[in-house]
Amino acid sequence: METNLLVALSNLIQNPITDILATYNSSNRINNVGEALEYYVRDLFCNTVGESDSNIENKILTHSQYFSYIGNQNNPPDVMIRGGDAIEVKKIEGVNSNIALNSSYPKDKLYADSPMITNACRTAEDWTEKDLLYVVGVIKDSKLKKLWFVYGDCYAANKEVYERISNKISQGLNELKDVEFGETNELARVNRVDPLGITYLRVRGMWGIENPHRVFNYVIPSQVDNDLVVNAIMLKTKYDSFPEIDRKNIENKLEINDVKIKSPNNPANLLDAKVLSFRI
Repeated sequence: METNLLVALSNLIQNPITDILATYNSSNRINNVGEALEYYVRDLFCNTVGESDSNIENKILTHSQYFSYIGNQNNPPDVMIRGGDAIEVKKIEGVNSNIALNSSYPKDKLYADSPMITNACRTAEDWTEKDLLYVVGVIKDSKLKKLWFVYGDCYAANKEVYERISNKISQGLNELKDVEFGETNELARVNRVDPLGITYLRVRGMWGIENPHRVFNYVIPSQVDNDLVVNAIMLKTKYDSFPEIDRKNIENKLEINDVKIKSPNNPANLLDAKVLSFRI
């Protein structure tokens, strides 16, 4: 079974849900709006939106057929499609809010050799790298107001840009004298801080990034007079890589525009991209 972003957008058009907390609280006993958003995104890709409690076993089975990995909040990604994209879901409270990425820097792609992913993710299927799709929901008063689908190669620079900064900070910390450092995947870990040698200090990065509404405001005008606004942005090459049947299926359902976006690695270089929009 295969799925992709265009399939998810088609399902969203058929099943637009704005009060996702109420929807998923009743069917899955979820009290966290961020978790409800993640469940909704999973259902969009699997065409299981609206499955009732009586069909919850069938929904779990369907998700396992489409996804090779379902993660947790501490390790990216949130979901990996079998043979397809990795997906990271983020919730913000307003169009001016930034996105907290915590210890994980922004990613143009997801790599199997990344120290930030779990071994379960690394071995979930045979892969070396995956396109990474950021799904960002603007939720106000428990209502989904805006939903962005943005591919990492439109949004984040190459991993070397971020690793260079974190490596320099880590190297500088580890050069401090009279400090005992330990092995860690974070910026640094200081062992035996106190005379008894029982206290340690973890030094970790807290990454953040501006949300897509602000980053891409030069190609997508502000949309404020709708109950729900959905935008998806990807490179033209990515759009053309989707099955023709899926592209034809959404062509008359969405507003599709060709745009030029700034390269995350060199803003002077403009990239051919597609913006897909839907509003109710």
